[in-house]
Amino acid sequence: MRSFDFAPLHRASIGFDQIADLMDRTLNADVAQPSYPPYNIEKTDADAYRISIAVAGFGEADLNVEVKENGLIVTAKKAPEESERSYLHRGIANRAFERRFTLADHVRVTGASHSDGMLHIDLQREVPEALKPRRIEISSKSAKSNLVEAKSVN
Repeated sequence: MRSFDFAPLHRASIGFDQIADLMDRTLNADVAQPSYPPYNIEKTDADAYRISIAVAGFGEADLNVEVKENGLIVTAKKAPEESERSYLHRGIANRAFERRFTLADHVRVTGASHSDGMLHIDLQREVPEALKPRRIEISSKSAKSNLVEAKSVN
């Protein structure tokens, strides 16, 4: 496993702590990530995304979608079956799960839907007006009219 030293980043920049922490957590995470349930992340528009999670066997009442501290947490817990069934083969995993996604700044969840065994979570990136690039008009005034007379303080 590779090891990266983020000390130069901390010495030479201010305000990038979250990025360095995210990279550190990602690189130090266990190699064996849970693969259940399978999911897709797709970009549906320039600033829109959709997470689709295969949740076969779970109903809407069994699923929970929560946004907390720049994180999206999807959990599912199946109510225990009242009647005992005798399975010859049990290949459908109805086990409880928790799947976490880290959301970037200004990304919010706009909705969730459940159909055909898939949970779809729609996300939208909404950059505030103050952070959007803006064009600065250049005036055609002469440089002399913008000068202010300077006086010595001492």
